[in-house]
Amino acid sequence: MRVSDLIHLVARLADVVLSRRLTPLEQAEVAPYLQFPMERDMFWGQPRADQRHGLEAARFVAAGCPGRHELIRAALLHDTGKRHARLGPVGRSWAVLRRAAGLAPTPRIASYLDHGKLGADELATAGAKPLVVAYTRHHHGERPDGIRPEDWDVLQDADRAFLAGPPSLANRSQRPRLARLPPYDGVSERVRGAP
Repeated sequence: MRVSDLIHLVARLADVVLSRRLTPLEQAEVAPYLQFPMERDMFWGQPRADQRHGLEAARFVAAGCPGRHELIRAALLHDTGKRHARLGPVGRSWAVLRRAAGLAPTPRIASYLDHGKLGADELATAGAKPLVVAYTRHHHGERPDGIRPEDWDVLQDADRAFLAGPPSLANRSQRPRLARLPPYDGVSERVRGAP
């Protein structure tokens, strides 16, 4: 494990432990971006740290790409598969360390490490747009053909900029973000027959 990976792991652990629940105003901010009942169940079924991370990543994307609701939704929903593992902060850190050491994962650790695929499969079933599904599936890997390089870069920056709380310990003042997501009703996109 590289030193930068270890620093990232420590910052992630601190962010998860220190994250706070979404306030009622923040919940109202997120709600319009959750277009389908299954998406709502997925998002609200996450631990508070993952909800906060999704919101902060979505705000980051919205700051740089206003009006790109599909990108905002991808940032908001990309880690929803983690909820299946039911791992707390220590369990998550242990999962990453076990993987780095080449140890075989337990079933819960395997579901945590494979959260991108689990979340993407569920989002596809829910009817999410292809970009949202593709980013969720590949956000810890290489950019898939279906996502433009500039969109991928914004989403990756958002994921790294806000691990789980206010700007992460690793880069507290380096990233722009919005105080709130822009209003969005999602109706026009659903009416057009999207996903």
